[in-house]
Amino acid sequence: MDGELKKKLEGTALAIRGLAMDAVEKAKSGHPGLPLGCAEIGAYLFGKGMRYYAKNPLWMNRDRFILSAGHGSMLLYSLLYLSGFPLELEDIKNFRQLYSRTPGHPEYHPSIGVEATTGPLGQGIGNAVGLALGYKILQAKFNTEDFSLFTNKIFCLAGDGCIMEGASSEASSLAGHLVLDNLVVIYDANNISLDGPLLESCSEDTPARYRSYGWDVYEVDGHDLDAIDTLFAQIAQHQSRPVLIVAHTIIGKGAPHKAGSHKVHGAPLGVEEVSAAKKMLQLPEEPFYVPQEIQDFFCIKEQEQKKNYQAWEALFEAWQKKYPHLFEEFKKMREKEEPRDLEKMVLNLDMETNISGRAASHVVVQKLAEKLPYLYGGSADLSSSDMTFLDHFSLISSKNFLGRNIKYGVREFAMGTIANGLFLTGMFLPFCGTFLVFSDYMRNAIRMAALSSYQVIYQFTHDSIFIGEDGPTHQPIEQLASLRAIPNLQVIRPADSHEVKRAWILALRFRGPTAIILSRQSLATFEETDLPLKEGMARGAYLVKSSTVPSKVTLIATGSELAVALETAKILEEKGISTDIVSFPSWDLLEKQNSSYKQKIFHEGSLKVVIEAGASQGWHKYIGPKGIAICVDRFGASAPAKEIKKSYGFDVPSIVEKILHSI
Repeated sequence: MDGELKKKLEGTALAIRGLAMDAVEKAKSGHPGLPLGCAEIGAYLFGKGMRYYAKNPLWMNRDRFILSAGHGSMLLYSLLYLSGFPLELEDIKNFRQLYSRTPGHPEYHPSIGVEATTGPLGQGIGNAVGLALGYKILQAKFNTEDFSLFTNKIFCLAGDGCIMEGASSEASSLAGHLVLDNLVVIYDANNISLDGPLLESCSEDTPARYRSYGWDVYEVDGHDLDAIDTLFAQIAQHQSRPVLIVAHTIIGKGAPHKAGSHKVHGAPLGVEEVSAAKKMLQLPEEPFYVPQEIQDFFCIKEQEQKKNYQAWEALFEAWQKKYPHLFEEFKKMREKEEPRDLEKMVLNLDMETNISGRAASHVVVQKLAEKLPYLYGGSADLSSSDMTFLDHFSLISSKNFLGRNIKYGVREFAMGTIANGLFLTGMFLPFCGTFLVFSDYMRNAIRMAALSSYQVIYQFTHDSIFIGEDGPTHQPIEQLASLRAIPNLQVIRPADSHEVKRAWILALRFRGPTAIILSRQSLATFEETDLPLKEGMARGAYLVKSSTVPSKVTLIATGSELAVALETAKILEEKGISTDIVSFPSWDLLEKQNSSYKQKIFHEGSLKVVIEAGASQGWHKYIGPKGIAICVDRFGASAPAKEIKKSYGFDVPSIVEKILHSI
């Protein structure tokens, strides 16, 4: 490495250490160990190894940096500040303060250079795999023999915790299977976890494990800039598969009494240790100090990056002129264009009168995929059962990235993290499927999507105990309530094919994640649900039957139980009991309605009865303390659906009897 450049990178590493120590100390909270231990790695990536343009953080061909070990956020914030992204020194000083742009763990904010929300360990690796997969798809779609439009790499910094978490193993396995040669994971191998030495909990041969996945594995001294430079130059020239770099580092390097110890992982160093560290590192005592020569270095770096950026912009302009049909496709994907008549097309789709929720959804996604080039599907080894497969498009493989179907394998958690990564490219709307009961495996990835407003659509099928013989291990009980509890996750449980169509339209228009909950068994299609979107489904809950006189009973149902409610209402009416029926596919959408609308459909004086084959938790908010919850608060059973229906009290006579006893 050039001596002058090395000097600047060493100075950058010192500046990172100073900023990280000061920010954590000022906040009296944080994780100084990783920023101090990975300072040279960060300095190299942002000072030489990565291609980006800080004045346009959203440049499509930028290299992406994902900090999977999100607790070390001050490494990322220091680098973004030093390299000229729109992050100010005041933001560094406000680390971990209310509403600051520098929260304790990185939160998705691409306009300032934060590429993903990270912190729950291992998920950043999955996000990086999704990004790498997304760019392989973009390369296959848009690169031509004479234009290499997408040439970037995805860099991910992970720690021991990330490597141990199962989500990273799942995602890494798939990355090796797909031979993602644009992915580089740097493993901060410092032999320390939060609780103590790594050997107290882990003694595996990580390099051997990654080689078995089909990765190339290298080892390097994470503090030796010459060795880092040599290795990265080799990878840049010869990468043919995903790469794991095992970077041997000292956690908290520079802290004279705590370096190499778990004591530096997740707590401020303390005033005396910071002072001693600065003295040892020959840093000024002045807090938040950055030498002028480092500021000048990144100003020069910015000009170099600007030339790369401008050259790519010129390339892009020439490409779009020569390949206008490709540019139109690119534009549709980037802007997520929706045809003006899409809603009409979806609502007019022909379907069988009796059709399962999953089959109805399958019909819808075929039409959507035809019209929306950015819609990509996938499943956790269940596409033939959850019906997510796009019939007119091929399967993505290591030799074919022009497909639109992703086989994630039995890797639900990784599927969630990778789908999030696909969204992060800015070019895809991913949807993925599994059985509702297995949403538990991917729950934290769903939570990250909701927290970050990633637009990902989940198709969860086999939605209740009525799947029958598979038994309690496969029959969801608490999953609906659990998903509804996640803020900013739009949960929709359609009752028939009319509602399935509308659920997809609502999912396409929601700028966040949506879970569509679908039946395995066939459902009747009802005229009452065929309402204009704004009058019905878009309100979350709506009247499908309204009594001519004030109702004594209001039946509330979701999904397959709407049919039960309609049958129950007939018997009640025959007995002279006026009855309203509310289809209630989405709590989230109802909560956006005004109080007068809620009072209209849930008027006082009417006995509220909810019928849903899931946990009762949460329903008393709508039915009140005197309401009846015909729900399932115990595990299911292995038996034919008809027998389960009667045994669990979802047959019409049992429901009518409960209501009559309560009036």
